[in-house]
Amino acid sequence: MSLVSTRENSASPPQTSLLPFQPDLHLTEVMHQRVQSLQQRGGKRQNGERLLRPHEAVYHLDFSQHALHFTHWGVWLAHPGHLTVIATSQLWTPDLTHLMNRQLLDPAGVFWQAEGDDDDTPVHHYEADAQEFGERIAELEKVRKTMYFLLAFEEDVGPDVFECSISFQVD
Repeated sequence: MSLVSTRENSASPPQTSLLPFQPDLHLTEVMHQRVQSLQQRGGKRQNGERLLRPHEAVYHLDFSQHALHFTHWGVWLAHPGHLTVIATSQLWTPDLTHLMNRQLLDPAGVFWQAEGDDDDTPVHHYEADAQEFGERIAELEKVRKTMYFLLAFEEDVGPDVFECSISFQVD
């Protein structure tokens, strides 16, 4: 029996990085306060400004590793409903610069659980859009440590009944 190891046998499998979306409660609150302030003063949003809607919240991903390649989304919804994940193309802070529509990336990730789906039915999504969206995030992580997202909850989906993560293969 030979103990010669080949490159195939000794090569380690590619490392995978799973990143869960983390809520940014402070940023969400500040953005909702901006909307309330405009409503109370009777003010109007700035030209091109994107205001946070009541059913939206800010989440972020922290990248501790770089040179990542998107592999897949991990989304779980406890109830039938929709979750839309919208990425921003820039770092922004509402106290310094307002979120502008031009900062939002296309396509968005749209995920849903249909009424009548079994518990073991995978969450539905637009496959091509989700793939392109994941690849865009992987491109942007090369220059970012943190990336921000707007998550829009519809129907019975909310912050307490979903899980969302994204997986990357590490170079």
